[in-house]
Formats: sequence, structure tokens, C-alpha cells
Amino acid sequence: MENEYRRKMKEKLGLRRDIFKEFLAEFLGIFFLILFGCGSVAQMVLSRAGLGDILSVHIGFTLGVMMAVYIAGGVSGAHVNPAVSLAMLILGKLPLKKFPIYVAAQFLGAFVGSCAVYGLYYDALMDFTKGEFIVTGENATATIFASYPSKHLSVLNGLGDQVIATAALVICILAITDRKNIGAPKGMEPLSIGLIIAGIGVSMSLNCGYPINPARDLGPRFFTALAGWGMEVFRAGGCWWWIPVVGPMVGGAVGAGVYLIFIELHHPEPEKQEENNVQDKYEIVTMT
Repeated sequence: MENEYRRKMKEKLGLRRDIFKEFLAEFLGIFFLILFGCGSVAQMVLSRAGLGDILSVHIGFTLGVMMAVYIAGGVSGAHVNPAVSLAMLILGKLPLKKFPIYVAAQFLGAFVGSCAVYGLYYDALMDFTKGEFIVTGENATATIFASYPSKHLSVLNGLGDQVIATAALVICILAITDRKNIGAPKGMEPLSIGLIIAGIGVSMSLNCGYPINPARDLGPRFFTALAGWGMEVFRAGGCWWWIPVVGPMVGGAVGAGVYLIFIELHHPEPEKQEENNVQDKYEIVTMT
């Protein structure tokens, strides 16, 4: 009876076209990235570091990305990042017609994820702010949702920060998912990709955090503009908002190009790979 009920539900509600499935997967994946990631920042900020610190934020975003990949990976590839989608487009791994659909799902999912974090911590936010939402400074709460630069950071350095960090992210993702390279064991890709985020967090977060994702930053920033922080979220930091949008997209293209030129173009053809006994070499390495 239960199987029959599920079958009827699937007939009525199941999507037929892949692009709709992929849209929902990207939406839900980045929703959980924001829920875990920005939720961890909210817990740290609103408790004044009593129930969280920068390490817990790194863990939150690491787990958020890992769960996003588990949720969406088998459906859409779990890009959950326009910069990653651009890299896949450049490498011919994502059709051009799907690119705007993926990006729209990512931005919308990040926006709705911000709504969820806001609702989850609404009472704590009101208690902390007394109803006064501040964008920058000691009692700033806009930083829960989007990135803002440190005082020492220039525009050029900030842009370079985002290009380098995102390029590193894309190169590592491509290496992990490259079946002609060592790659990650099947089912372990999400954990490996999550660890990339942890690595970037502990090594490249001083300047501005590590947004490295236009949807993760701009979607929540739009939410804060509408939810009470106002247009100052776009003016703060010398109109910082565009850097975590443009920088990661440039970084995604750079990362795709670097991996293609340095690694992917030089993979041997299947018959040559067999002749060169590459697989045996990897087996020898892993057994010693």
C-alpha cells in the first residue's frame, strides 16, 4: 500500500525534465550551505563568541558545503556556486542553456537560506540589536549574512584575494572530480570538497572572510537590504559588494584555465594510459 501511494505521488509530483530537477537540487543545496554557514556566524555574533568562534564558523561552512554536495551532487553536480558553474561551462561540462538556470537557483536558494537564518535567530537578533540593525562596527549584524572587508584591505587586494581563493577552490574541485586523475573515492567527494572550504577558511579568511561565491554573498546581501539593514549594505566598505561577485567569477575562469592547461590537457588517451601503466603506479603508491 505504501509503495502504491509513493508511486501515485511520484506520478503526480515527479518532475520529468532534468533542468527542473537540477534547479531544485541547486536551490536546496545552497539553502543548506547558507543555513549551516551563516547560521554558525549568527551563533558566534549573537552570543558575542560565547557559543561559537571563528573555528566553529569554519566548521559550519565546511559542513554546509559538504551537505550541499551530498544533497545535490547526484542530480545537478552540486555546483552551488556561479563561479563553479562558469568553470564547468568553460570546460564544456555544463551546457550554456543550463548556466542561467543554475545561477538563478543558486541566488534564490541563498536568499531563502538567509530568510531561514533570520527567522531561526529572530528573537536573538532583536535582543542583540534592540531593533537597530548595524552594517559595520563592533555591534554589526549584517556580517552574519554577507562579507565585508577588513580595515586594512584595499580594493585591488580584495579583488585579488577573491580571484586567488576561488581559483584555488575550482582547481581543487576539478582535481577531486577528475576520474583520469587520482580523484576521490566514490561517495567521498562531498567530504573532500568540504575540506577544501576548511583549508581556504583557515588560510585565506583574514582579509574579508572567504565568500568565494557570488550567490552566497549577493543573495544574502539583498536579503539584508530588504530586511532592515538598508542600502548601506551596498555602500559599506567603499561599495565593497561587487568584489565578492566579480572576483569569484574571474577566479572560476582562471581556475578552469589553469587546471585545463596544467593537468587535463596532458591526460593520456585510454590506450596510452594502459600502456603507461598509470593505474598500477597509483596502486603501488597507495599500498606502500
